[in-house]
Formats: sequence, structure tokens, C-alpha cells
Amino acid sequence: MTPPVDPARYAAYLGVMAVMVAAPGPANLFSIANGARRGHAAVVLGMLGMNTASLVWIGGAALGLAALATTMPLAFRLLAWGGAAYVAWLGLQSLLSARHPDAPLAHGLKLGGRSAFADGFAVQISNPKAMLFITAVLPPFIDASRPLPGQLAVFGGTLIAMDAVSMTAYGFGGAALARRMNEPHFRRGFAIFTGVLLIAAAALIALRG
Repeated sequence: MTPPVDPARYAAYLGVMAVMVAAPGPANLFSIANGARRGHAAVVLGMLGMNTASLVWIGGAALGLAALATTMPLAFRLLAWGGAAYVAWLGLQSLLSARHPDAPLAHGLKLGGRSAFADGFAVQISNPKAMLFITAVLPPFIDASRPLPGQLAVFGGTLIAMDAVSMTAYGFGGAALARRMNEPHFRRGFAIFTGVLLIAAAALIALRG
């Protein structure tokens, strides 16, 4: 039985994706901030939101989104810039919260967005790395002599699995700092740090977009 993908191509794909997934891009920076401000459960929800967006991109590949990205680049730039503005807004909210470090935590500090899942989805749907995967990284690994659906399933499933591990690891690292959030001075400093982190992620999205 012929495998869905060529083993040699798949090995090369794993090497390329390992570098891309581990790099501290917008998704991983968001995971750190999300974990630190919301805790472990939100890390998982944020990761699920980001990977749901990745599934949208992978589904788009099956529908010829790569060709659309080539013929209508402005639409994709606008998508990236819109996502960058949203992430920058989250960062600004965090910076503003640093003015009131003595405010009660109630259910924990929040990033200011709707939910960890929705915020994660918004970050990844506008993440240029996801667009880059569809338009530049994936095509060279596609074998025209093999069925496309099987290849997309394998390559896309691998990306989702690797991203899930990386995003969760980054997020849990951020959540490890959450124990100190009851200290007002630490909370103020970390609110500033989180805000800067999110604005840096927004800058990455905008510049790469």
C-alpha cells in the first residue's frame, strides 16, 4: 500500500516545521501572555482556538486558497493588519491595567478579550506564519503523483500536533509565573511585560503581513 506522502519528503517537512513551530512568533508569544494572565486551563483553550484557525487555513489550501493569496494579496494583508490591531489592543489593555496593580483579582487577571479560545483564534487566523505555510512552505512538499487530500491530511495533522505541543509548552511556562500574581508590585511589572509581549506579537503580525 502506497503511503499518503513520500517518506523522504515527510522527513524534510518535519525538519522545516520543527524550526517554524518552535520559533517565538505571534502564536507562541500570545501563549506565554495568555498562560501568565489566565492560567493553565486558558492555555489549552487558547491552543485549541489557534489550531481551529489553522484548520481553517488547511481547509483553505484544499480549496485553492494559495492561488487566491497570490491573486489577491491585498485582502490577505488587510486580514493580517486587522489581526495585528486586535492583538495590539489586548497589549494596550494590559498596559493600562498596570495603573491599578492593587485591584482585586476576582477570577484572575484577563487579557481583556472575549475568551482565551476566541483570542487564540483571532491571533492565528491573522498569523502570517499560517499564510506562509499555505502559500510557500507546503507546496514544495506536495507530490503531484499522489492524491492531494491524503497529503493535506498528513501534513496538516502534523502541523496541528507540533503546534499544539509548542503552544502548550510556551503557555505553561507563562502560567508558572501566575502564582506570583497576588503580589501587587509583581502584577504591575508583569502587566507591563505582558503588554509589551502582545504588542511585539502584533508588530510581528503586521510586519510579516
